[in-house]
Amino acid sequence: MARSKEFDSTEALAAAVEVFREHGFAGTSAGMLTDSMGIGRQSLYDTFGDKWQLYCEAVRSYAASEGEAHLHALSKGPKAIDGIACMIHRVVQEAERPCLGVGSLSEFGSSRDDLKGIHAAADRALRSALTKKAQQALAEGDLRRDLDPADAAAFVLANLAAIRLAARGGARPAQLRSLAQTLLQAVR
Repeated sequence: MARSKEFDSTEALAAAVEVFREHGFAGTSAGMLTDSMGIGRQSLYDTFGDKWQLYCEAVRSYAASEGEAHLHALSKGPKAIDGIACMIHRVVQEAERPCLGVGSLSEFGSSRDDLKGIHAAADRALRSALTKKAQQALAEGDLRRDLDPADAAAFVLANLAAIRLAARGGARPAQLRSLAQTLLQAVR
């Protein structure tokens, strides 16, 4: 008779996300994962497949969670620019924790189709929502008239990645806040 799982796979995946955030794919061993997830090696493979499948699932889970948090931040404030500012400031506040999205892009670029698909789906959803907010901000007079809303969204997203990389490289909170302020000034 087959034994039932003795662990919560959602909690185990969340633990794997944290390990991959900190160490990346190459820097993470199966032992690090099983220790963090609180499961045996066979349970890891039976539930999640190999390390690469677990990594892709972790990136997918992280992208969904981060995307939801970004969309929530974008919905804040009476004006569209307030939501954009809230999303930017949220990234600054969270920047001391490594970003699995930026980390996986840094580690693999576009070399893996499965990972590229995860990134593309997450990027489409966030870019679309941010472009709509930029269009709204333009209509409200809070976005520079010479900026195309789609270009403004791309610029904001690129700079959010740069803020996360700066934090990973040791930038202090005051420096990150300054980068955020400069980003907002550039689009207003």
